[in-house]
Amino acid sequence: MNTSTMAQSGRLGARRAARGSAVEWAARVGFTARGVIYLLVGVLALQIAFGDGKRQADRGGALAAVADKPFGSVILWALGIGLVGMALWRLSEVVFGSVGPDGRKVTKRLMSAGRFLFYAFVAYSVLSFAVGSGSGGSGSSDKQSKDITARALEWPGGQWLVGAAGVGVAVAGVWIAGRALLRSFHDKLKLSEMGPRVRKLVDVTGVGGGVARGVVFAAAGAFAVRAAVDYEPKKAKGLDDTLRSFADTPLGPWLLVLIAVGLVLFGVFSFAMARWRKV
Repeated sequence: MNTSTMAQSGRLGARRAARGSAVEWAARVGFTARGVIYLLVGVLALQIAFGDGKRQADRGGALAAVADKPFGSVILWALGIGLVGMALWRLSEVVFGSVGPDGRKVTKRLMSAGRFLFYAFVAYSVLSFAVGSGSGGSGSSDKQSKDITARALEWPGGQWLVGAAGVGVAVAGVWIAGRALLRSFHDKLKLSEMGPRVRKLVDVTGVGGGVARGVVFAAAGAFAVRAAVDYEPKKAKGLDDTLRSFADTPLGPWLLVLIAVGLVLFGVFSFAMARWRKV
């Protein structure tokens, strides 16, 4: 190997290392930002369950709670930048493939593309709130869901589209809960770097948090299907209304308490992912 080839190989290796470090940083700050938001939503849901819910238990309510704190604007910007990092990491999985033997499969890339779009939207809404425009941040998830459903129902075949979207969200919720119960997240974590107690804590937060998150998705999807079948946009529910609906079941507010605790656990699990996720 001559000097020119060695130099070129060295430059390529340096670029790969730099790209890998940047992608890893983006993923880890993204998981941290996600954890903060889920933690806050879970706390807000607990307040609702115990009759002290002054804010919406959704992303907008969580951002408003942050904004009221000292250095709130700084924290909002940090959350927005973290979620941009999450979106860019998912985009890198679309382009280069994700971790694992089947990370380059088309299905994996498509899933990463969907996650990229989702986190790009969430990052935009958080940054919009941070700059004071309020687009997506101050508007409640309930109003947004009803407005979007109403517009979609007016389209040709809108009833079928809304119904299909609802079924998709509900199925995704069942899938999320099922994978959590099966501890599928083990494949994505550096388990060898965890002690027995830490691993047990991660299992508790991963299973409990994943199941709660899946139940919320499934319920929101079911409400969307009902709105489509009845042709009534008002029956669609955002995150806040979906969480409040758990308190209307025969179990009363205690089911909401369980779900809220689960969302807090998912926030903690996201912090664990920020530390031990394979990227």
